[in-house]
Amino acid sequence: MHSVRVLVAGATGYIGRLLALEFARRGSPPRVMARSPGRAKDLAEAGCEVVPGDVLRRETLAEPLEGVDVAYYLVHSMGRGGEGDFAERDRQGAENFAATAAEAGVEHIVYLGGLSDGGSKHLESRHATASYLGSTGVPVTYLRAAAVIGSGSESFRTCFFLVKRLPVMITPRWTTTRTQPIAIADVIAYLVAVADSSEARGRSIEIGGPDVTSYGGMMDALAVAMGRHPPRKVPVPLLTPYLSSLWIGLVTPVDVDVAKPLIEGASTETIVRDPSGMELFEVERTPMDEAMRRALAE
Repeated sequence: MHSVRVLVAGATGYIGRLLALEFARRGSPPRVMARSPGRAKDLAEAGCEVVPGDVLRRETLAEPLEGVDVAYYLVHSMGRGGEGDFAERDRQGAENFAATAAEAGVEHIVYLGGLSDGGSKHLESRHATASYLGSTGVPVTYLRAAAVIGSGSESFRTCFFLVKRLPVMITPRWTTTRTQPIAIADVIAYLVAVADSSEARGRSIEIGGPDVTSYGGMMDALAVAMGRHPPRKVPVPLLTPYLSSLWIGLVTPVDVDVAKPLIEGASTETIVRDPSGMELFEVERTPMDEAMRRALAE
């Protein structure tokens, strides 16, 4: 399919793994970079070239980026590893990658971030990562998505366990915030399409599904997909994002350090304001109800 040589950094994460497998399915298995190559055995079996690399150790990046045309950067801290220095790690990793990519002659970096510029320190850091990646002059396409509906998405997992375990649910103010969730299959379709698009190169592209809803609406749609009645909701508008994350940590297996940036960011609307980037591609977007059913089937 592709004459370009592709690297996927962060290939053992949920989205990175699916992206690499989709390239392989289309007949163009990419090179994939992982800190722990042993976790990428399925990718090797699919025909991908697995190479070790750690964005925090610049000396490990020359080999993965050698001869690459398009490099996908799907690396982020997402609340793991403590509060103190995650922003510094994000900056250092992105700058290391950008500098080595420029030295290697990489023509294009693709980065997936969020629709929200802020709402939490983690989301602000992820947004800033796009600038760090572009700091050495390599064109960066910045795909920006709201909540991803897929079995490995932390947003989906949070909603799933809340709906599964709570027939009656306290609903903080953030559950009424508008959002435009997108199916994981659509995210992968946009990521793949960007590799061949000269029009998308260097652009910030907002992507979202066809439905605008709220986080509470996502939970209702998920309940219906599970064959359940939507949970009864008891509004508690004064429940802070911090207390919400502790509550989620108690009633779901989602890590509190992951839940906290998700909930903090949920206080900011995440809807597509500029659809012109999406219009560059012929991606048939999946309705939310169907995306929920597919995620459950995964």
